[in-house]
Amino acid sequence: MNTPRGNAKPTRRGYFTRFARNRSGSTAVEFTLLSIPFAMLVFAILESCISFAGQQLLSNITDDVAREIRTGQLKPGAISKESLKEKICDKLEILVAKDCPGLEVDLREFPTFAAASAVRIKLTPDRDLDTSEFDVKPGLSMSKNMIRVFYKWPVITDFMSKMISNLKGGKTLLFATVTWQNEPFDD
Repeated sequence: MNTPRGNAKPTRRGYFTRFARNRSGSTAVEFTLLSIPFAMLVFAILESCISFAGQQLLSNITDDVAREIRTGQLKPGAISKESLKEKICDKLEILVAKDCPGLEVDLREFPTFAAASAVRIKLTPDRDLDTSEFDVKPGLSMSKNMIRVFYKWPVITDFMSKMISNLKGGKTLLFATVTWQNEPFDD
């Protein structure tokens, strides 16, 4: 019993052949395949740009605070760890979360510039910032000082966190440092 060709049931191979030869949806398929890497590239660029802006803002704030200490506008006796963090955070909050979680400061007097340059950033074994030696003790007039400001920047794009984070919790360390000799001012 012969059935007319139009009523024949197509085989699986027939479905695949028709699908492979049909070009009506190829643009949609190509767009779908290319949109994922394109979106990843766009997010990577945005993440890098925002992080760079945060780094620049942190550097500018650190320079401003160092200038106030160097010229005596901020007196050494009036600077505490809390007041210094608050001063920096007030300017940094434009780009980071309220109360600047992850902000760390280290301001110390050194006998020489060589001693200041020997200070290194240390990480704990679990990849967190080691703040055990951090202190806020600025020197008096004509002393040599160094301020280091650190911020644990959260990586927003989840797939990027493994590539650009250097701290635990998918964060990357932004930091700025300024070393100077205070000007002569009344203590």
